[in-house]
Amino acid sequence: MKRVLTLFLLTLSLLFAENNATTKEIKKPTLSITQKSAMIKEYNSLLANINKELNSNVWYAKYTNFKIYKEFQKELESIEKKLQDLKKKKKKDEKLEEKRKSIINNMHLLDEFKTAPFEDLLNPKISQTAPTIKSPFDIIAAFSYLKVLKSTKELYQNDLMSLSQLILLLKNKKKYLKKLNSVSPSSKYQKELKELDIAIKEVEDSYNSAKNTMELFNKKINDDTLKITNDIKIQVQKLINVAIMIAIILVLSFIFKLIVKKTIIDNERYYMANKFINFTNLILILVILLFSFLENVSYLVTVIGFASAGIAIAMKDLFMSLLGWTVIVFGGSFHVGDRVKVTKEGKSFVGDIVDISFLRMTILEDITYTTLMENHRAGRIIFIPNNYIFTDVLANYTHGKIKTVWDEIDIVITFDSNYQKAVHLVKEIVKKYSKGYTEISRRQLNLLRNQYSLKNINVEPRVYTFIEENGIKIAAWYMTNSYATLTLRSSISASIIEMVNEHDDIQIAYPTQVVNYKKDKNIPSKPIDIKDIGEESLS
Repeated sequence: MKRVLTLFLLTLSLLFAENNATTKEIKKPTLSITQKSAMIKEYNSLLANINKELNSNVWYAKYTNFKIYKEFQKELESIEKKLQDLKKKKKKDEKLEEKRKSIINNMHLLDEFKTAPFEDLLNPKISQTAPTIKSPFDIIAAFSYLKVLKSTKELYQNDLMSLSQLILLLKNKKKYLKKLNSVSPSSKYQKELKELDIAIKEVEDSYNSAKNTMELFNKKINDDTLKITNDIKIQVQKLINVAIMIAIILVLSFIFKLIVKKTIIDNERYYMANKFINFTNLILILVILLFSFLENVSYLVTVIGFASAGIAIAMKDLFMSLLGWTVIVFGGSFHVGDRVKVTKEGKSFVGDIVDISFLRMTILEDITYTTLMENHRAGRIIFIPNNYIFTDVLANYTHGKIKTVWDEIDIVITFDSNYQKAVHLVKEIVKKYSKGYTEISRRQLNLLRNQYSLKNINVEPRVYTFIEENGIKIAAWYMTNSYATLTLRSSISASIIEMVNEHDDIQIAYPTQVVNYKKDKNIPSKPIDIKDIGEESLS
């Protein structure tokens, strides 16, 4: 803005000076010394202002430095020619050598100006390569490129404006210099006017070529801008479509969850169904994103196929666990909340499944007969890899509709006890305490007839009698709650103990030994020393 104002003032002053000079010429064909001095002073002042503006113009600095470089180049060629002639004559000129070195050093300082000063305007370039927009992730790069195009266009227009200002300054300088030369003719002014004519012609030619180039360059920028903008619109539309599909999936999953919540009463099955819906949502969303944002999906699938073969060998257990998860979820053998027993390397763990993930089942260990007799501790979190269902034994105490299990209590009575009476009493006690679970078990097994081939569904308590080393063993089997076997076992055991205490003809057997003692007269009451026995007795 400041430059434009200065140029405007210079133009006004030039017009004023011309009018003033014309008036003076009309009125006074000849000028006095005082008038000439005043005019010279005025023109020199105006030229000083123009030179100040020229020195601040970037293009003028480039043009001037280019001219200086070319002059150094011509002078260097002349010196080198002279040095070659002296070398042929086997002579040396140290001053000429020093001058040559000085010129070379000066040329090194002006290396950046050795090319044509207006070459950048005649061959404009965009500093950034146009991005390929194939996915919404490329939108950021596209906006960055649009910004580069805009800034490049503005920069080119500013350069052209600066070049046009340079032409105006050079023409004004020429006018004032001609006026100054008319008032005070000088060979110096005439030489400078010739140089100005050459400079004006070169700058105007470059400016006209740059204007033509600018039209083509702007067209290219506009075409690139339009293309990038259309690509952005396509990707934004694709992103909107993907968002709509994901939103539809989420809405459908929400509806399915509501249906599952209303139709499935069992908390464990509801948990597994809810987890399956979430997993399906994740897979569908990943598939949508994969096929929406990747151009060559078939190539990716091929690469993943080859990579999976090697990974499957190196990570066999991981893939087997994933396969085990598929078998568990779709096979229905195990559900969250089931009570299971896992046996691994001779160690057994009994507890309830609290979670089934892609890689493992999580079991909360409970107080059971197994923990009582083997582990002596409970309450631990046990992590069972899903691939164990293919290699190890996993027992499910609550599979399907069954929530009861057979349990056994053994008692050993002496051989002289009334075992028939004991068997009858034990059977009555077991029937009394397990009656409710017996009915529940019968109903549960009847429900499983359509799924499994059940031939014997007798769930009444059973009592067996066996001869053991220390007495008669009475084994009582009965149905009990799968989650609370110890509670019923404790109650039945206490009742059996009370029954034994009430009947004198029933005695609990335990390991005993009977020692028969009989006194023999031939056995001395005191120890006998072998020395006191004669040789005859020994013989």
